[in-house]
Amino acid sequence: MAVQVLKPRIRGFICTNAHPIGCHQNVQNQVNYIRKNVKMKQTDLNVLVVGASAGYGLASRIALTWAYGAKTIGIFYERPADARRTATAGLYNAAAFHQLAQQDGYVAESINSDAFSDDVKRDAIDRIKRLMGKIDLLVYSIAAPRRIHPRTGAEHHSVLKPIGESYTGRTIDLNRGTITEVTLEPANETEVADTVAVMGGEDLEFWVDALFAENLLAQGSKVVAYSYIGPEVTWPIYRSGAIGKAKEDLEHRINNLDGRLATELGGHAYLSINKAIISQASMAIPVVPLYMSILNDIMDAEGVNEDPIAQMARLFTAHLGPDQTPTLDPARRIRLDDLELRLDITAAVMDRWGRIHTDNFRDLSDYDGLKRGFRNLFGFEVDGVDYDEAVETEVSLP
Repeated sequence: MAVQVLKPRIRGFICTNAHPIGCHQNVQNQVNYIRKNVKMKQTDLNVLVVGASAGYGLASRIALTWAYGAKTIGIFYERPADARRTATAGLYNAAAFHQLAQQDGYVAESINSDAFSDDVKRDAIDRIKRLMGKIDLLVYSIAAPRRIHPRTGAEHHSVLKPIGESYTGRTIDLNRGTITEVTLEPANETEVADTVAVMGGEDLEFWVDALFAENLLAQGSKVVAYSYIGPEVTWPIYRSGAIGKAKEDLEHRINNLDGRLATELGGHAYLSINKAIISQASMAIPVVPLYMSILNDIMDAEGVNEDPIAQMARLFTAHLGPDQTPTLDPARRIRLDDLELRLDITAAVMDRWGRIHTDNFRDLSDYDGLKRGFRNLFGFEVDGVDYDEAVETEVSLP
């Protein structure tokens, strides 16, 4: 047993501990959102969520469980607590999800291991056969910095770099609370290829291949993966950078999978373009934290901001839930970033972007909200939690 009072250990965009009660409250808050805003429709939906412990993956699992009573298998790779460290926030999130799902009588299982590995795919297949029979929906929501290729054994690492030439832009120095310039050198060919190997669509194809091989995809089954486009100010790092190449690969493979699913099962594969959110991955991308601090301030003032659970509620009730037909753009993508990229909001963001500097950025952005949102990811500064109370840091998954 490891009972202790926990305070956040944060430097920049890295937090090295997490608070189990705060994480539990975060999950409870998302469940409460679905209960309040979505009319429950009991179904026999069977769902596999790859990347289910945080962000859009966790929100997807919560939305599908409490909106449709779905049976879910969630896959993630999180570190448990030990004598020196708390568990990762994702493990506490998953434990909270299971506790709340069990209380409400929902069926759920999880696999805490490397989703890229063939062993995990075999484990998931065994559980699908035992628990579900066949899958109606595969949600793919992995944001990993590293992948060991299951076929070659090669180790690939993703990079946050532009392509072709160096890029200099502004970002927030989260340690000093200042606006600074950052220069990133371009990725070389190997780094681009490695980023595509980690964050592209090959692993998703491997998952679909494995499910097809075992006849575990139901008639009319759907696959959805998540991506981001964002405004032009973020493109040198994101859309036009190494990450962008990975996202192009994912989109290409999604379209190929759509053809296969349509032909063989009458199903479909979709890419959902979601809005920018505060996440462990996004906070590590230069330029993006400054952009989000401005964006959130403007969208909050307009009353149109959506956090992950609100986005996923919209995705499944309006596009991908039972009996729903998604609305697609000309490139056949679902666009949940429509409010973020609304012309008036983009114009307001760019106006502030041109004027912001260290002396005025607290007036032109929601920097304090950005910092709090980041701490919330790890269970800190969550409303209703007593952080002076000692808590048990060791939790278990069923």
